Amino acid sequence: MSYRYLQIERPHRQVAQVTITRPEQLNAIDHAVLEELRRLVDELEQEHELLVVILTGAGEKAFVAGGDVAYMAAMSMTEARRFVYAGQDLLLRLERSSKVSIAAINGYALGGGLELALACDLRLAAEEAQLGLPETSLGLLPGWGGTQRLARLLGPGLAKELIFTGRRIGAEEALRIGLVNRVVPRERLLSEAQELARRIARNSPIAVQQAKRAINQGLQTSLDQGLVIEAEAWLVLFGTHDRQEGTRAFVEKRPPHFTGE
Repeated sequence: MSYRYLQIERPHRQVAQVTITRPEQLNAIDHAVLEELRRLVDELEQEHELLVVILTGAGEKAFVAGGDVAYMAAMSMTEARRFVYAGQDLLLRLERSSKVSIAAINGYALGGGLELALACDLRLAAEEAQLGLPETSLGLLPGWGGTQRLARLLGPGLAKELIFTGRRIGAEEALRIGLVNRVVPRERLLSEAQELARRIARNSPIAVQQAKRAINQGLQTSLDQGLVIEAEAWLVLFGTHDRQEGTRAFVEKRPPHFTGE
């Protein structure tokens, strides 16, 4: 497929790097960008060999500065309903994808941009990055999962503080509170994200995918039920070629050759 606002690169056969390219608007998201991202997530989901997707923004200023405020200001109520549910649908597809997603936050990640990053599995931030959910300053609230994912990640007290005040935080504070996994110099951001992706890709794809599913589904239920989900995923893996290859390679003291089967 061809895309107007997305650039797709392949730094590794199991890794796709996706850049949102609206730099004049600080990569802000309107409905056209949402639709392209949805199509891309669905397309990448069909690629058997692909395991990791890196998301970043074009230019030096922004990952994604948020939803396109000028676009939203002109929307009717019908268009607003379509926009909020389309954003939620996209981020659920990304979160529930079998692919591991890494947000490489190269600048502003505000509003919908932070919500996009929250739907990713891992988040790396450049030292200059600024993160926040400022929607209350616009008379809105985070509508693409921000009230839900941030509270699950940081706890309700801290999530409420950040959402109620709408304040931005720097990368180091984001690291300290657990909002991002790493902070790196801007010039190393993509290389660090690619190296992390390659480290993930060295492991069994089906094991990584089952681990993602167990974590995500387990977070939505009780510990007892989560342990059942975990055990069932473990048993699924026990019957795979990758488990046989991985344990055999360990015993034989050689690198494993995983096929994802």
